[in-house]
Amino acid sequence: MLDPMDLLRSNLSRVRIPEPTNRIYKQECCISFDTPRSEGGLFVDMNTFLAFGKDCVGWNYEKTGNPVYLHIRQTKVLVPEDRPLKKPTLMAIGVDGGFDNNEPEYEETHSIVLLPEYVTLPFPSVELPEKVRLAVDAILLAEGAERKEQLAAWTAEKKQVSAYATNLQQIDNGIIIPSSGWKCCKCDKRENLWLNLTDGMILCGRKNWDGTGGNNHAIEHYKETGYPLAVKLGTITADLEGADVFSYPEDDSVLDPLLAQHLAFFGIDFSSLQKTEMTTAERELDQNTNFDWNRIQESGQEVEPIFGPGYTGLVNLGNSCYMAATMQVVFSTHSFYSGYFKNQSLKMAFEKAPADPTVDLNMQLTKLAHGLLSGKYSVPVTEEKDHTNAAAPTTKSKQEGIPPRMFKAVIAASHPEFSSMRQQDALEFFLHFLDQVERVHSGRPEVDPARSFKFGIEDRIMCSSGKVAYHRRLDYILSLNIPLHAATNKEELEAFQKLKAEKITEGKEVSSDEIVRPRVPLEACLASFSSPEEIQDFYSTALKAKTTAVKSTGLTSFPDYLVLHMRKFVMEVGWVPKKLDVYIDVPDIIDISHMRSKGLQPGEELLPEGGEEEEPNKPVANESIVSQLVSMGFNHLHCQKAAINTSNAGVEEAMNWLLSHMDDADIDTPISQGGQCVVDQSKVDMLISFGFQEDIARKALKASGGDIEKATDWIFNNPDASVSSDMDATTSDGAPTAIDAGLPDGAGRYRLMGIVSHIGTSTQCGHYVAHILKDGRWVIFNDSKVGASVNPPKDMGYLYFFERLNS
Repeated sequence: MLDPMDLLRSNLSRVRIPEPTNRIYKQECCISFDTPRSEGGLFVDMNTFLAFGKDCVGWNYEKTGNPVYLHIRQTKVLVPEDRPLKKPTLMAIGVDGGFDNNEPEYEETHSIVLLPEYVTLPFPSVELPEKVRLAVDAILLAEGAERKEQLAAWTAEKKQVSAYATNLQQIDNGIIIPSSGWKCCKCDKRENLWLNLTDGMILCGRKNWDGTGGNNHAIEHYKETGYPLAVKLGTITADLEGADVFSYPEDDSVLDPLLAQHLAFFGIDFSSLQKTEMTTAERELDQNTNFDWNRIQESGQEVEPIFGPGYTGLVNLGNSCYMAATMQVVFSTHSFYSGYFKNQSLKMAFEKAPADPTVDLNMQLTKLAHGLLSGKYSVPVTEEKDHTNAAAPTTKSKQEGIPPRMFKAVIAASHPEFSSMRQQDALEFFLHFLDQVERVHSGRPEVDPARSFKFGIEDRIMCSSGKVAYHRRLDYILSLNIPLHAATNKEELEAFQKLKAEKITEGKEVSSDEIVRPRVPLEACLASFSSPEEIQDFYSTALKAKTTAVKSTGLTSFPDYLVLHMRKFVMEVGWVPKKLDVYIDVPDIIDISHMRSKGLQPGEELLPEGGEEEEPNKPVANESIVSQLVSMGFNHLHCQKAAINTSNAGVEEAMNWLLSHMDDADIDTPISQGGQCVVDQSKVDMLISFGFQEDIARKALKASGGDIEKATDWIFNNPDASVSSDMDATTSDGAPTAIDAGLPDGAGRYRLMGIVSHIGTSTQCGHYVAHILKDGRWVIFNDSKVGASVNPPKDMGYLYFFERLNS
């Protein structure tokens, strides 16, 4: 057998001296949550600089053949109880120079280990080859990749002031932005909307890989106009620094120090909000927040800590509770438990992973699943102190939890907000997470665990002609309005309002224990979702005119797990954000069988296909509007189109349309008469060669003025159009069509299994906590704290997770 030193010399070609640009992992295993403090320590591959725990380092050797490792081991040092506290020099906790969080001290030892025989050489040692000594010194002196993320979590992240904010030119086109009811100017999107601060255009955000999200209209508008800054509607509050302002040329979220002035330009005035210290409603909300904090976190309750498989806490990385609460519930579902724990070992995931497993979502999800579900890291903390009378180590009734840093880095890589250290909306994170999981499984949907949350929704629209249209879409969550008028405690509310009025008259404040909140049954929220709704100015292809229609909504499939989102955050007139102070009475078992859509019924007649462009009597442009626009220097044909496309609503509306459609491919195409639009058959054939149906290709080309690229975008942005032929064939039993084929489906009875609750005045601040039904009892997951719930706040949830009951 070779001498250990000769063995090392024979493998010097596999040792690299790290360069400043290399990412060096030395504080946490890349495929488990082992650290230098774990039994067996940590092994750093001296070729790739990836770290592995003792159970995983052999797999890395098998996969890469890299035999040389730096072994780092940390052992706890006994510290006197009366040690002096260090004076902090940095506003941070638990980092060098920061506040002392009384963590124990550790002694670190190093050695060189050669696999596969685990031959060990001491370090430091002058006998080691110089290349090895230089490599180890560089690794130990370098700032670890995990440490950099930890520092970023505890130190304040500051957005930069945009270079375009100070001299931003704004166009006075008479636009006044309402406080609600926003819609993209170029499509029907009503979420993820951005207000361009130059011209006041409201446009949708970026499109996701699968066609969900926005339609890229905001960024396309920037490319067309060069107008640099936009603010996300719904993020604007009295605290303007919290508003989400994006700079397209700088490609980053930025600060706009003149945001109040820029918003006031479009009628959004914050002066009253800034002058008012706290309104009565805000004061009540403040009191209720304190109450919420105690109730949701079960403060003051004797919560019994729980340890073992499935009861592992997650360390808060700095405003990461939205992620922790969501992932605890997600990994309590059978689909994710099976996909990333039961049916996939860490070794399997590592073998499938690319060279750097830290950037692979499947690997990091498997790592997180095994960390949470194996029970390996769910153990009580032991505490040793240097007492004069040596006593046995004491065990604290808490656990350390695991830090999901690598998972957060991977899942947030494609999302600028989640990669920040700011608090986020748990709902937005949940949807982004499922989107990323679905993307990974795009070629194998049958094994995609995210599909267990997915279901079909069908809108039935009946116009005054008696004819109907059906439109289907897919979703992961059912977002419910809260009908306050359906409160079941109206008498108590009236009595409270009288008491409050008396207190105000006497100059007294209402105490938190006197406040009465509305109690709304969950059934009323579900009924509000599916109840018929009138649609004004609906264009009927049967009547060739605008009329009033009635829309009703149902589900075409029932998912394995139904997620209900309670819309507790609303925007009042004057741009005042308000959180509804309301309790939702949620039963343990719900039945939504009555919400299943029945599809096309016998005797029903579908509305003819075709849109407003096929109307035989095309509206005529108002010449007064056209002449005023022409006098401003615009092309006459363009002005006619602007007037027609805004239904002759006025000069301002026509100008807004004109400014946003100047670069349309068909802007110079003559206005067709009688709605007849000739489609080039060669372009139809080209779209058919892409795999699209002929009738859909024709419709897309008509809608996009014959432009192939825009027609392709139109098809992807209008999935309902692609199922219209399927809808014609829908039978009375509501058989699934192409859009929801293959989705899980079953009976409509569900059991409540998880709650994500929110404390705070906004989804972008406060705290999130999860309560999960496990092994027949409710368990609270509050970051790293895990315990038996005494009084789960079932009536205070933000997201409710239900599991389908199989009869």
